[in-house]
Amino acid sequence: MKYTAVRNFWVAVFLTPISNHGPGPLPLAVLKGYPRQVFSHRETRPERIDTGDYTPEEYTAFLREIRFINRHLGDRRALRKVFLPEIKKLRAAEFSLLDVGAGTGELLSEVADLARANKKTAHLVGLDLNERSACEIAAASRDCPEIAAVRGDAFMLPFADNAFDYSMCSLFTHHLSDEQIPLVLVEMSRVARRGIFVIDLKRSSTAWVLYQIFCFAFGISPLVRQDGLLSIRKGFTDQELRENARSIRSQELKVMKVAPFRLVLRSF
Repeated sequence: MKYTAVRNFWVAVFLTPISNHGPGPLPLAVLKGYPRQVFSHRETRPERIDTGDYTPEEYTAFLREIRFINRHLGDRRALRKVFLPEIKKLRAAEFSLLDVGAGTGELLSEVADLARANKKTAHLVGLDLNERSACEIAAASRDCPEIAAVRGDAFMLPFADNAFDYSMCSLFTHHLSDEQIPLVLVEMSRVARRGIFVIDLKRSSTAWVLYQIFCFAFGISPLVRQDGLLSIRKGFTDQELRENARSIRSQELKVMKVAPFRLVLRSF
């Protein structure tokens, strides 16, 4: 399995031309002009995962492959870089965190591990509108009593003002329009006493090409491959993410770049 994936990776790098729909022939002139044309602005088309255009079997594969992708290309590095220092300097013995659009809840497990390593007690809540995702969070966190799952709407968070110390979202805001993003960030700020973290994709033609190679090498399903490519095109520049956060009342607002191809917005 591992040998096949490595072999496929190098075949993809050296022998397989890249197209928008996966491996296949694409003229060199199009390859040169395509990134400049489409990456100058955010794509607005919804992804299949947002429209419900998938079968139950495709969604099962989606959840499995997203876990795999997050393990290799996910936001754990970004989370550790921005949130670990916050935990270390926190004087209180415990803290609470809401993850909005939590998906499979993997980052909550990462936060729980960080809290234990720093001898802090964490109270963590994962919120998702998709009922199956909320169930996945609950199932995956059976060994983490710190984590609870809630089904809810990011535009109307079912929590009181300042209910948590922090709120965060990861790979969620690119699913929203530029008009919707400020509404969600205001809600996240409303329920967080100390601050919010937003982790999302840096729009990049390099990331777009490398993701196709990754999908080819590891046999990623069409739903995850196609939606992932569109996600990259729906990502942000640091200025765009900063502009979307202007509606938040914040003493400190900062956007950081973190590999691989991530932007992190911090608001305190």
